[in-house]
Order: sequence, then structure tokens, then C-alpha cells
Amino acid sequence: MEYLEFEKPIEQLIDKLQKAKELGNEESIDVTKTINDIEEKIKNTRKKIYNNLSSWQKVQLSRHPQRPYTLDYIKAITDDQFLELHGDRGVRDDKAMVGGWGLIDNQSVMLIGQQKGRTTKERQFRNFGMANPEGYRKALRLMKMAEKFKKPIVCFIDTPGAFPGLEAEERGQGEAIARNILEMTKLKVPIIIIIIGEGASGGALGIGVGDKIIMLNNAWYSVISPENCSTILWGNWDFKAKAADALKLTAKDMKKLGLVDEIINEPLGGAHTFPKETFKLVKKSIKKSILEFSNLKPNNLVEKRIEKFSNMGVVNE
Repeated sequence: MEYLEFEKPIEQLIDKLQKAKELGNEESIDVTKTINDIEEKIKNTRKKIYNNLSSWQKVQLSRHPQRPYTLDYIKAITDDQFLELHGDRGVRDDKAMVGGWGLIDNQSVMLIGQQKGRTTKERQFRNFGMANPEGYRKALRLMKMAEKFKKPIVCFIDTPGAFPGLEAEERGQGEAIARNILEMTKLKVPIIIIIIGEGASGGALGIGVGDKIIMLNNAWYSVISPENCSTILWGNWDFKAKAADALKLTAKDMKKLGLVDEIINEPLGGAHTFPKETFKLVKKSIKKSILEFSNLKPNNLVEKRIEKFSNMGVVNE
């Protein structure tokens, strides 16, 4: 397990716990009380740290190398009953965007999301979770397929942004994202959006229009990353923590602003420490949300979705 800087006190206690267990096994010494004391300290330290995270620390957690990615969630909530579909039927199959049919307790669902990689090779293969235009066009193709068969759609958002390369712009990156936003408002099936990690800019919005927006409490959602915001305003990355606070990008901020509907509280320690528990919470939320919108008539579903997004950002002067 890798630990972030602010997680170091937990790492030290876990090392002590491991040594105590090894001592008990090797020397046949009763270390039960010591182990219980250390476990209690770990629990209390986690509470102290994770209940008082800054905005920047939450951004760091969203990028933790052991944090579950889209395919991890999909495999867990479908019990590996997932059929991945490929290609946009135009250019190629974008590996940064994954999607396909899955079964969630016998409920057929179209599952779509950005996928990052863990090793250097995987990160290059997945383009660091930054989709090209064909990735968004693949996502839209799959959404249209779900609409054809009257099946709900679940989108997992976890991206540092859409790929900003010249070739992506040449193939219509902006148009692809804008097309998805337009078409997703009109789809006549329930759409559930879950922000599981990074939710950056148009890269997130390209699969981010839905009837219910759910966000894990250690994820972030913003028009720009704290580093890029700091660079624009102050000329370097040194003020990224200050920028993170100013951007109001945490789940709590998003809920207060009315941009997300529900927050899933990860177990203390984060999704990277307790992935199985997090998968259960996400699955429960998805099932509840699908049931919530499944009885609405298609036209009412679309009307409510358009009204929901039209009301965002409205202010009274």
C-alpha cells in the first residue's frame, strides 16, 4: 500500500501493528492487548485525518494510485457479468473510454466510464484516462443502444480532462463533447452519473448529463484542475492548494451548490483502503437510483432532466 504525505501517521501505526503480530507469531507471546491498542489508535487516527481533509488533500486522494477505477467498479457490482463493447464505428476504439452491457442483480444496464491505468504501460495504453473524440462517440453509440433496448445507463466519471492533443482537436473534440451533452439530455432512459475520482472540465461533462448525479466524498468535480488554475492565476503550481479551496470542487461544495444530488461517504481510510466496502455502497446507490427513475414515462424523464440542468447556475440579484 502506498501512503500520501498526510497518511504517514497511519502508515507508521500499521507498521507497528505488523511487527507486533510477527512478534506474537515468532516468539509465542500474547500480544493481544498491544494489537488491540494499536488497532484502536489506527481507527482514531483515521477519524482525525479523514474527517478534516482539505480540498487539496481530497484531490490527492482522488488520484491515489490504489484507488479503484471504472473497470474495478464494473467488475465488482456486476460480479464479472460484463460484456465490453468496442469502437465508435468511425475511427478506432478509444481505450480511455470503456463501456458495455452488465448485469446488476439481474438488471441489465449499460455501463460506461473513463479508465485509467496503474503501471506506466497501462497508463499509456489508456492515455491516462483522457478520451479522444472517438471515445465520446463510442460512449454515445452505446447510450443510443441502451435507449433502443430501453435499458438504464450508468456512467462512471474519472478523468483529468479530455485529451488536449492537436489530433484530438482536428477530429472534433469540442464537437464530440457538445454532441454528447445535447444527446444525453434527450435520451429516454434513466441515466445515473457517478463521479468516482477526478471530474475535470469537458472531459467529465462528455458523459456527465443524467437524471441523478452521485459523487464519492473523496472525489472532485470542477471546470479546471487546481494546478492549471494556479498556473493561470499565479504563473506556477505553488498555489494549487489555495486554488482547490477557491474552486469549491469537493463533494460537499458540489452538493451545497446543487450540482450533485447525492454523496456516497467512503469508509474512513478512503476507497483505496477499503475497496470492497466502497463497491457495496456504490452498488446500493445505483440500484436505488435506477428504481427511483424506472417508473417515470420517457417524456417526463427528459423534461425533468432538462429542467434539472437548466436550473444550475441560476442566481437572484
